[in-house]
Amino acid sequence: MEITLLIQATDESFNIIEKARKHAIDVLNTTTQLTSETRSIEERKIQALLKGAMQAKDAFQKFVSTFLILFIFWCMLSGKFDSFHLTLGCLCSLVVAYLSYDLLFANVRVGDIRIIIQRFIAYMPWHFYEIALSNFHVARLVLSPKMPIDPHIIKFKTKLESDISLMALATSITLTPGTITIDITNDGEFIVHALDKKAADDLNTGEMEDRIAHIFMEADHIYVQDALDMARVFGSMR
Repeated sequence: MEITLLIQATDESFNIIEKARKHAIDVLNTTTQLTSETRSIEERKIQALLKGAMQAKDAFQKFVSTFLILFIFWCMLSGKFDSFHLTLGCLCSLVVAYLSYDLLFANVRVGDIRIIIQRFIAYMPWHFYEIALSNFHVARLVLSPKMPIDPHIIKFKTKLESDISLMALATSITLTPGTITIDITNDGEFIVHALDKKAADDLNTGEMEDRIAHIFMEADHIYVQDALDMARVFGSMR
């Protein structure tokens, strides 16, 4: 009888110990889970703060870059360096930069801006050459006794995607004598007035569009040179 009671007491003791062990494990797991969740929440907060700081820094850098570009152009085009014109140029550049800095550097990946600047600089001599040729052509039309002017309204669907590339193409067309951009529709269709058939045919070749696409590395105009340029940029950044 005493042995039976002793065995029952022993079994009960082991059951109590087992329940206590399971309870301790549950408490430990709950504590670990809470700690993990708390750590995860803190990590997300830190990541959000860092992301916000990086976005603010990126926006500030774009704003400053846009302001400097605009102010330099102001000084070059105005040709006046007295305090009044410099102050006016500074204020105008600040306002325009604040309103449009996200346009000039929209969706620019790391390293791309250097390539875009290099390609834009390389594009300018070609465009100046085209402007010179168009000037001679328009002068010939105007000075000819027969005035062989044959206005055309041409439409073409561009493959360009970003706002900055569309703006660059529209501006390049307008700056070229004999053609002027009338409108750009929401689906990317250009409506252009051409002074005669030759000006329209020159635009329809698509060379200007391809060169603009090359500058901004548009998705539908991928070149082997893109990969080579990016390789050099990232190689210098390592």
